[in-house]
Amino acid sequence: MRVCEIYESVQGEGILTGTPSVFVRAAGCNLRCWFCDTPFASWYPEGEDLSVEEILAQAGRFGAGHVVLTGGEPMLFAELIPLCAGLRATGRHITIETAGTLFLPLDCDLMSISPKLSNSTPEARLAGSWRRRHEHSRHVPDVIRRLVAEYDYQFKFVIGVPADCDEVLRYLDQFPEIDRSRVLLMPLGIDIDELDRIGAWLADYCQQHAFHFCPRRQIEWFGLRRGT
Repeated sequence: MRVCEIYESVQGEGILTGTPSVFVRAAGCNLRCWFCDTPFASWYPEGEDLSVEEILAQAGRFGAGHVVLTGGEPMLFAELIPLCAGLRATGRHITIETAGTLFLPLDCDLMSISPKLSNSTPEARLAGSWRRRHEHSRHVPDVIRRLVAEYDYQFKFVIGVPADCDEVLRYLDQFPEIDRSRVLLMPLGIDIDELDRIGAWLADYCQQHAFHFCPRRQIEWFGLRRGT
């Protein structure tokens, strides 16, 4: 499994915000979101090939009881199955951060699903053939239904403009089985001013529509840098 970083920090997004966690970031992704804030794990994947035993050993050097398997897209790697089994054997809480386009049968305490809306599709001049591949691959309803049926979950949607909220509502209409109390809307941005500008109206929208507002605390706490 190709991994670009393993580190200990604090979860900055979602229902476990503030939880000390070990992050294992897989290198590689089947999508190319133009706003991706970890291009070293997607557009230009870096890292080294590690065995499951090596990953477990490195993660085990940290004391946090929660482990977040993220990317990129960790579900690309079948090694995730024995990796999750190994983490489960050590008593760790496991979160998987995924776009919800791929499925693996694995041990997981929280499936953190971040579906990619139309606002994620890159321009052709930047992405070339990846634009078509991204648009074709970003929405896989059968995978979403299976993840919801088999795991505890949260949904995080990236919002840049009010029209994105309308798209979230249309998305959720396709999946009446999704518990709306587990839906979080997160402002698009990589700096405080941008997050505050969108968050100012998005927090009110969430309150009006019974969604959770999801600030990006890691940007507030650490800025946009690796290992956080």
